Amino acid sequence: MADPSAPRQSGLLVLAIACAVFGGLAGALGTLAVQHQTGDRMVHDYIVNHPEVLPEAMDNLHHQEDTKALAGMRGELEHGWPGAVLGNPQGKQTLVEFTDYACTYCRRSVADVEQLTAARPDLKVVVRDLPILTPESTDAAKMALAAAAQGRYAAFHKAMFAIGHPDATTIAQAAATAGLDMTRARQTIADPATEAEIERNLEYARQLGFSGTPSWVAGGRLLSGAIGADGLAQALDSKG
Repeated sequence: MADPSAPRQSGLLVLAIACAVFGGLAGALGTLAVQHQTGDRMVHDYIVNHPEVLPEAMDNLHHQEDTKALAGMRGELEHGWPGAVLGNPQGKQTLVEFTDYACTYCRRSVADVEQLTAARPDLKVVVRDLPILTPESTDAAKMALAAAAQGRYAAFHKAMFAIGHPDATTIAQAAATAGLDMTRARQTIADPATEAEIERNLEYARQLGFSGTPSWVAGGRLLSGAIGADGLAQALDSKG
């Protein structure tokens, strides 16, 4: 005759084993949680006692984010519209500038770029026209691309910023100062490729998170604002 208490004893045994197993797991998880909390406390205490590591940590984080954003598109960025280049077109070191002719800070940066190109004969500055401030910004950008097609980009770029805010009159003045053939310029402006280039620059800026001008790609770093020649030089020399 079977012992009627056997199933009950067996069930109790299984329950006991399960409690032991899960109890051990819970204990292990509890130990890991304590270790995690202890590690967090150690990190916290180190940062409190060594606050100087924070800027370096943030810089490393930003560098990682910049590298991720540039992945797969840096080569395209550094080969812009033919002729839209300042400095040495064959330079081995490249600075990319996103600019708007209606931007006051871009105007201030003209001298910074000139300082850099004078000090660095091997520097190529690829300028990507990013007309986002006014309708006239687009008109000026298209004329700049037309100037590039005639090998007169640098002359127009400097003249446009020197004259002031872009409008029909100032754009025409800058084009005259740069010595453009206006018949050819109008043909370039009307070419769908010119509009496509501006749309491409707008898309690049969106992908990189640029919401204003000037913005820069320098030495693998993404920078915004008129940060000065020294800031640009430091970025160019950083590991990118």
